Amino acid sequence: MKLMLVCTSGGHFATMKGLKSFWSLHERVWVSDRQKDTTVLDKGEKVHWLPYQAPRDVLAILRNLPKTFRILYQEKPDVVISTGASLAINFAFIAKLMGIKFIFIESISRSQELSVSGKLVYPISDEFYVQWPELCEKYDKVVFRGYAS
Repeated sequence: MKLMLVCTSGGHFATMKGLKSFWSLHERVWVSDRQKDTTVLDKGEKVHWLPYQAPRDVLAILRNLPKTFRILYQEKPDVVISTGASLAINFAFIAKLMGIKFIFIESISRSQELSVSGKLVYPISDEFYVQWPELCEKYDKVVFRGYAS
């Protein structure tokens, strides 16, 4: 199975790294913004770098849409997995249009409410995981799978 791992730098990247026991078993390609913490991907991982897309920056989302489509078309992943943040929005919608499964893993910091990105991709996600059981009471589709580091 070919995975596409989509996350922005910082905590979202740290969460994805915490899932290494899963993704390391599969062919994979990364999509992230190039920052100090994410440059470790240059050592042995296939990665597509996109400009940083700030939360709620609609213009950046629109600018990255053609690149998102090109990356998905070129790589043809079986599944796109995202830990957020705003890059998830682009990949969720384009993946859905292309018939590619999309999985979202919400940030551990979101214990009471979904993030903005989470709220936007929730309706179209094939699977949506949270790290706090309380969110299962508020959202029908979410699945609690414990705490990722």
